[in-house]
Amino acid sequence: MAHILILGGTTEASALARALAERGARAVLSYAGRTEKPRPQPVPVRVGGFGGIAGLVEYLRREGVTHLVDATHPFAATMSGHAVAAAREAGVAHIMLTRPGWVAAEGDRWTHVADLEGAVAALAGPGRRVMLALGRMHADAFTVRPQHHYLLRFVDVPDELPVLPRHDLVVDRGPFTVEGDMALMRAHGIDLVISKNAGGSGAEAKLIAARRLGLPVLMIDRPPCPVARMTHAVADVLDWLDHAAERGV
Repeated sequence: MAHILILGGTTEASALARALAERGARAVLSYAGRTEKPRPQPVPVRVGGFGGIAGLVEYLRREGVTHLVDATHPFAATMSGHAVAAAREAGVAHIMLTRPGWVAAEGDRWTHVADLEGAVAALAGPGRRVMLALGRMHADAFTVRPQHHYLLRFVDVPDELPVLPRHDLVVDRGPFTVEGDMALMRAHGIDLVISKNAGGSGAEAKLIAARRLGLPVLMIDRPPCPVARMTHAVADVLDWLDHAAERGV
């Protein structure tokens, strides 16, 4: 019987876990552990890192994993690279399940930057009211731009408050609505939104809200993706699991 390890933390990973549970498949969903209270899942869950490529190889072999599905966040480039290398070394079938990136539509006012450092550099200049839609991991990088007032939105209450000298913190869990994000931006007088190009529908509301309000968006492009079999649909992963042997995987 196949034993499937899902590297998760995304809505796509949860959707795949539900589909596999409905099939009665043997699967484990792995979280990095950045969210304190992840949503309940219909398959067994493990939390925490593996200890690099070697640790992941050891886990795959010890647990008898036959298929590895990388459904991590599109910006988890290091983990995705480790997954490709570990699957190859352990002789485990591998596929990436990732959401397509967002594409600017008519009315969008996007400026693209390559990475977080580019976003910080782009904030040189007079103070603004900035919605920093990047999660708690990256907030402190903007302390070098203290002239701005930042709006932060975290999933969990942080153990320590961000060190940004001027900020408002909202603790809330998506998916969010366009109307709700428009109201939030208006209430805080936002004049710039900073976002990573995560893709998907769950976090797109802020971009549509910015479009309707005529606000500029500083968009951080995705990091390079490792070369691997890839799909955007849970159904394609299920088909791959059903026919992997036929394809010589």
